[in-house]
Amino acid sequence: MVIASIFNGYGGGMLASIKANIPITKYYYSEIDKYANIVMDANFPDAIPIGDVTKVDASSFNHDVDILMGGSPCQGFSFAGKQLNFQHEQSKLFFEFIRLRDELKPKYILLENVRMSKQSQDVISEYMGFECQALNSSKLSAQNRYRLYWFGVLVNGKYEQIRIADMIDKGIVMQDILEDGYATDEMTNADGKSHCLTARYNGAVWWNSIERKQRTMVLKDNPTVSKDGLIRVGTADLRGHDSIKRVYAQEGKAPTLTTMQGGHREPKVAVTKDMWRKLTPLECERLQTLPDNYTNHVSNSQRYKMIGNGWTVDVIAHILQGVLIIEKYDSDMTKIKEWHKMYNNNKELV
Repeated sequence: MVIASIFNGYGGGMLASIKANIPITKYYYSEIDKYANIVMDANFPDAIPIGDVTKVDASSFNHDVDILMGGSPCQGFSFAGKQLNFQHEQSKLFFEFIRLRDELKPKYILLENVRMSKQSQDVISEYMGFECQALNSSKLSAQNRYRLYWFGVLVNGKYEQIRIADMIDKGIVMQDILEDGYATDEMTNADGKSHCLTARYNGAVWWNSIERKQRTMVLKDNPTVSKDGLIRVGTADLRGHDSIKRVYAQEGKAPTLTTMQGGHREPKVAVTKDMWRKLTPLECERLQTLPDNYTNHVSNSQRYKMIGNGWTVDVIAHILQGVLIIEKYDSDMTKIKEWHKMYNNNKELV
């Protein structure tokens, strides 16, 4: 099958298609983030880059497209954002998905986006031709990540919804994906899941994890002590040079005193004995069910960004199994019920 992935990111659609056993003949992808493209090229050099989605049209493809997929930028829709909706410069790129769908007329379409206002959701559903379905990555990963999916098939010139089978909960918790240390109740939700990754995870700080549940952190068993006996346990939420933000444990040595003239230059000491750290890029990859070190071709800051922006691979693979069912039964939509039945009986797709 020929797949076109727009807003491709690190290539979650490719990974999911492979995992779902979709027979891929060509994979075209549109992405403008150069670091995501580096990761994509390192892992899938035979995939075909087609550049900026606003410059892509039917002539960009040498084959008929079977599956069009994408997760259009969500900053204007997200409840965590400013809710600017379709006026937002990035969120209005959704209409590029619609334009390409109408030009290419693929048999299958898959659009992903964040939770948003009912008004925005209804507008997208009207353009897509059917309602979305809400899934939480927490059933297949250690991350609490709630997303909306519009998954459809072309029937008699119109797109109809493909009902997605319920996912079997694998029971994975944050503790299962850590390289070291352990997760605590303060750092996870009631089910032991991490909080949702974002593109800004690189700036995670431990007090936001505890006080506002904004970032997921990990409690370490064996904090590293500098050769001078300093035990740094955090970073203060201050403006300025890194050296003035360092927070040290009471059990270690204090840093060298300076004249401390202005700008919060006094040494900072933690009032608790716990040692917190943020998740490593590899652990974040595991939260998105990526292969270990899949993104290890760019800097850590870029890894964090693209992982936070990306898809949970196993969720997309689960969704794409609906394609296999329809293809197997020659577009007999009633057979989708068999897919649902298999999953309701806790069986894997065969």
